[in-house]
Amino acid sequence: METYFGAVWLVRLLVQRALAAIYLIGFIVVLNQFKPLLGERGFLPVPAFLKRVRFWGAPSIFYWHYSDRVLDAVAWSGILFSGAALLGFSEAGPFWISAGTWLLLWVLYLSIVNVGQTFYAFGWESMLLEAGFFAAFLGSAGSAPSLIPVLILRWMLFRTELGAGLIKLRHDRCWRELTCLFYHYQTQPLPNPLSWYFHRLPQVMHRLAVLFSHFVQVIVPFGLFAPQPFAAIAGSLIIFHQLWLIISGNYSWLNWLTVVLGMTAFSDATLSAVVPIAVPQTVTRSAFLDSLLFVIGGATVLLSIQPVLNLFAKDQLMNYSYNRFHLVNTYGAFGSVTKNRYEIVIEGTDELFISSQTRWQEYGFKGKPGDPRRMPPQVAPYHLRLDWLMWFLPFSVAVTQRGIQMAGYDIWFLRMIEKLLEGDRATLKLLKQNPFDNRPPTFVRALFYLYRYTSSHEKKETGAWWTRQLVDVYLPPVSLAELRQVA
Repeated sequence: METYFGAVWLVRLLVQRALAAIYLIGFIVVLNQFKPLLGERGFLPVPAFLKRVRFWGAPSIFYWHYSDRVLDAVAWSGILFSGAALLGFSEAGPFWISAGTWLLLWVLYLSIVNVGQTFYAFGWESMLLEAGFFAAFLGSAGSAPSLIPVLILRWMLFRTELGAGLIKLRHDRCWRELTCLFYHYQTQPLPNPLSWYFHRLPQVMHRLAVLFSHFVQVIVPFGLFAPQPFAAIAGSLIIFHQLWLIISGNYSWLNWLTVVLGMTAFSDATLSAVVPIAVPQTVTRSAFLDSLLFVIGGATVLLSIQPVLNLFAKDQLMNYSYNRFHLVNTYGAFGSVTKNRYEIVIEGTDELFISSQTRWQEYGFKGKPGDPRRMPPQVAPYHLRLDWLMWFLPFSVAVTQRGIQMAGYDIWFLRMIEKLLEGDRATLKLLKQNPFDNRPPTFVRALFYLYRYTSSHEKKETGAWWTRQLVDVYLPPVSLAELRQVA
């Protein structure tokens, strides 16, 4: 097999270090954002969730006990051990230290994801868990690497790319008509500083980019299991495509994690020209470890049956896990593309009575569009969970000629409004701009806007990145007493 696929000691090294860096970012996000979103006083408190769901419905160490202090201990433990893996300390010893470190990271992050509810319902959470679990069997630096875990991760890359490609072709006409990128850079969740410029590229380039995306995601993945150098060529095309996505938008660590998986398509021979690291002498793996690797490989084959069937299904699922351990999942992204960008803008006032003369002041989010003159920031691979959930809110609203029609409000949104009316410091830390430094507002409202990028002329004249048009009121002015009475 090594003759066909090539040696993978250097591949293993790069995958372990890069994956550890992503885990480190993930746990930093937990430390900074989990408590205001999901903590004891969060929007969707974990203790309340644990009362509704049994352990085997969402395995987590928090079933034994949850408190914000325990959460901090979990987050700091994840930061410590992912930092150790990033620096190579976990791989410097025997196999059991390396495997134990990665399995611990997997257990800690699994415990977070399984109680994270809607704030952790993203496909890249399952991707990180799946990759972290199988990284546990890559082995330490001093042992001879096995191709089995490398090929399992390569198989994960295959499912990620092909799943994303097929769901695009099946779910939205604009992908088949090569027109989705006419809209995507403007309507994507969190644009970055270059997204405006990508949106302004000629339409022929957008069409070619969609065509290239289809080629990379539907055709190229089959080359991942070809002999070298063809597998490396396939990996290079996938990585190039992901880098294009990285510089054109903010998708948390989704694209960076896919780049890490793309490294598994290479061999040491193909990587040595770029990463000139000498491969040291290694010790032979034990018979027990080889047996364990074959068991892991066999289990992966069995767990792959449902994801493979899903790839051929007419109603293909996107980002779905078939087990609560998030192993061997099905992936995909942007099966449909929105044509218009709607944003919910939250405002407050400190006046005691509402009138037509009331002065409203806008809250600013860290990532999502708000002030039209503010340049979209670069935040990925960091993940702004509240900003992403704010992007999803308009999808539940129907826009008509008379305004908007909606079924109701998400509970987490109402609790966020309540926290703003309380002047909750933890919640305010999730935002970029709080217009009420001295005392909380007396009323808060939310407006529903249509956003679009400025034209080149408009941007030059005004310096604004966006123009916005008020569509309707999303949440009428509400006081803390009124909100609590409704709740």
